[in-house]
Amino acid sequence: DVELRVYNLAGQRVATLAQGQRPAGTYRLTWDGTDDRGRALASGVYLYRLRASGQQEARKLLLLQ
Repeated sequence: DVELRVYNLAGQRVATLAQGQRPAGTYRLTWDGTDDRGRALASGVYLYRLRASGQQEARKLLLLQ
């Protein structure tokens, strides 16, 4: 299972970009800067977290609208 989510700096989830089973391989994802409800997010720093195969990685993301 794969899970890719975006969080604000307060730790609140704002968007789920990918979730579910994916075969091994390389993927590319384009995100339009909206939350799960389709509302545009403000420009700023966000965090994204990728969880796959029991491993987890988090990084900063700069969103410019």
